[in-house]
Amino acid sequence: MTELDEAIKLGFEDPKKQHLFYDLFLNSIFYIPVIEEEEGQSEEGMLPLLVEANDKTYLMLFDTSKKLTDWADKEAKYLPVQGHSITELSASNIYWALNYGTELQKFFDPEEIKWLKDIVQQNKEKTEK
Repeated sequence: MTELDEAIKLGFEDPKKQHLFYDLFLNSIFYIPVIEEEEGQSEEGMLPLLVEANDKTYLMLFDTSKKLTDWADKEAKYLPVQGHSITELSASNIYWALNYGTELQKFFDPEEIKWLKDIVQQNKEKTEK
């Protein structure tokens, strides 16, 4: 069980402690599966693999590369990205699936992601002052 798994579990058990999960989420590295790169495509040009399900588009996030490869049932190409960067760059109509297929998976809806975007923006403004 990872530190993030423990924070998810704690948040489920005591909603008043969910802030610990969100703080850890924003400051953790996640592994995002990417579409197999074409010949000559650079790392900057990689596109995240988006999954369509139930009329929603999900960005898949995993807190370990093992969870990602277990989900993919094979070696998968991925990019490691910081949680706050994912939050800043995510499109407004995308859902997130964190550690999909594990015991402690978590789904984020666009409203929750917007709330996280606001927190990241506020912290960025404080840091710039």
